[in-house]
Amino acid sequence: MRTEGEIATNTDPTESWSLVVPLKPLARAKSRLGRAAGEELRPRFALAFAQDTVSAALSCRAVRDVVVVTDDLAAGAALAALGARVVADAPAAGLNAALEYGARSVLARHPGAAVAALNADLPALRPEELARVLEFSAAFPRTFVTDTQGIGTTFLSAAPGVELRPAFGGPSAARHLASGAAEISLPGLDSVRRDVDTGEDLRVALALGVGPYTARLRTTGTWEVEEGAGLRAASCKAEN
Repeated sequence: MRTEGEIATNTDPTESWSLVVPLKPLARAKSRLGRAAGEELRPRFALAFAQDTVSAALSCRAVRDVVVVTDDLAAGAALAALGARVVADAPAAGLNAALEYGARSVLARHPGAAVAALNADLPALRPEELARVLEFSAAFPRTFVTDTQGIGTTFLSAAPGVELRPAFGGPSAARHLASGAAEISLPGLDSVRRDVDTGEDLRVALALGVGPYTARLRTTGTWEVEEGAGLRAASCKAEN
């Protein structure tokens, strides 16, 4: 361990990470996207986003395993089929409690593991960009990545032996910074920062290049993205 300025950095390399991905029941997920996509498509998008996020994370060379915390049985089954370990949201006390519970679940199996929280709505996530984030994070006790607006958080890490201390929700970037986590400001992390809450967010993610589950939903559904207008759904005929 060494100190640079006011941030203590860990000189021991972290070879692999366990990621914790929280997911609301699909019936309640991505409520803001529903205004653009329609209520029938909204839960399908939420699942597709999570599938692309988890699939990309599991493809990352620095990731050992992914734990999904959700009470949605259908989503849990779909994500388990990708290779994630799914645990029920036993605390049922909100996002941060779910993340803490997921981290404890990881440490129960892998004491001393490096753990990171990752949003479930990163459909354009690139494994190589996530690998850069994790490589950077290995040198610090805790790190975080802001969303594209610089307000929220899409990623939060904790080195072995360090508590995750998640403070997601609203202006979480400021809370994570105040808690002592180091902000990751590397260039070229667009896919890690691009969470999707609105039709306009999805339009930008599509321009970045989404994973196969979101792409399949796009090509089989009767909806389209309009320049400057976000997402417009004509009807719901999408099939998974």
